[in-house]
Amino acid sequence: MVTLHIIKQRLREAIKQSGLTQKEIADRLNVRQPTVNNYISGRALPALDTFANICVVLDADPAYLLGLNDGV
Repeated sequence: MVTLHIIKQRLREAIKQSGLTQKEIADRLNVRQPTVNNYISGRALPALDTFANICVVLDADPAYLLGLNDGV
């Protein structure tokens, strides 16, 4: 089952594993660095368009981040 907990956890992991700084990610997404920090901490989830851009910037599978598959 898809849960917000899984989405937040996978998003946090993808950001941390990207090798990019929060500032670099923020600049590429055209958001502020504290916004990216809020995604990592789980205090906020990105809007749908920002989520799609995160997937592009991080080269991440949207289905995996959403908990729809196990990334296998």
